[in-house]
Amino acid sequence: MDMKERLIVALDVSDFKTAKEKVETLGDVVKFYKVGVQLFTSVGPDIVKYLKDKDKKVFLDLKLHDIPNVVSKTVGIAAMMGVNMITLHTLGGFELMESSQKMSWAPNGEQVIILGVTILTSLDQAFLNDFLGVNKSIDDEIIQLAMLAKSAGIAGVISSPLEISKIKSACGGDFLVVTPGIRPKGFDTMDHTRTATPEEAIRWGADYIVVGRPIISSDDPRGAAIKIIEEMENGLS
Repeated sequence: MDMKERLIVALDVSDFKTAKEKVETLGDVVKFYKVGVQLFTSVGPDIVKYLKDKDKKVFLDLKLHDIPNVVSKTVGIAAMMGVNMITLHTLGGFELMESSQKMSWAPNGEQVIILGVTILTSLDQAFLNDFLGVNKSIDDEIIQLAMLAKSAGIAGVISSPLEISKIKSACGGDFLVVTPGIRPKGFDTMDHTRTATPEEAIRWGADYIVVGRPIISSDDPRGAAIKIIEEMENGLS
């Protein structure tokens, strides 16, 4: 797969005008965009239509977490919209994931890839133990949730790069791992506590990486994206 296909740029902006400006600036360098809660709440399905009309792939990162009937119907609507990827919380349970997988097909035969959210990269071990009351390591909890996701039939999970190899070992090499919060060399990690560089993420086995602010907030978004793709390619050497 072309590295451009494996870079997902997070459109972490709050209005249509800014989103379109970023997409126009990035041009053919970026093929895949993440639309999160912030932008989708502001703009709605129009942003998905705009990106699909531009022949871009869309990762709708809504981190769905509700009763199975509601989430599965939402996944079905996303499939009808032409969304390529969507997220839901693995903590929603087996039935939520299994029923959503069954609703992931569009009438044209295309399928939205469902990814399970395990433990957010902004959370650390202390929060897991002290506030959630989970008496396991982050690694063990992530692996358990990933295995639950696989047993429910969904395609993969969202996880920090630090757990990639363990997830692949537990769930198989074809089980997708998409890693958010990736930061280029020398870039502030900001609110992500378990992160890595693009080169490291690819070397460790990430199928896709998600990069937001290092590209979107750059004075030269196109140049920043090209540099990150080059770093990703270094991960294969």
